[in-house]
Amino acid sequence: MSGALVPVAIKRLPHGANLALPMYETEGAAGMDLRAAIDAEMVIESGEWTLVPAGIAIGLPQDFEAQIRPRSGLAVKNGVTVLNAPGTIDCDYRGEIKVALINHGGESFIVTPGMRIAQIVIAPVSRAVLTETDALPPSHRGTGGFGSTGQ
Repeated sequence: MSGALVPVAIKRLPHGANLALPMYETEGAAGMDLRAAIDAEMVIESGEWTLVPAGIAIGLPQDFEAQIRPRSGLAVKNGVTVLNAPGTIDCDYRGEIKVALINHGGESFIVTPGMRIAQIVIAPVSRAVLTETDALPPSHRGTGGFGSTGQ
């Protein structure tokens, strides 16, 4: 694996004790899979959403975040995705990671114990220094938005 290795403390919670810890499934993977830390099946009806516990808490270093992103297979095959994608875990949060899943599919979706439900990506954070001004620097695009750059 290339790139910087970022030390992240991880704590298994009692209801996630039997789950595999998140890991990179391939050498080129950007994210690690999160699993459903549930005792029984959960049903997400079409158009509904719910929080699914992952059974872990993490301690990120300063200037890093964890992004919770959808798994492409769940999205393409079932219409199930992360509601607030990407969700952000701040470096000072120490509570359980939970995934807000929404079912955009036409049928009920069943989350089973241990199912891979989302992926977690560890990423650096840049902090902005805002400077209030009366005029912004010019650009070619200007104030054009929402489709103004063509198709």
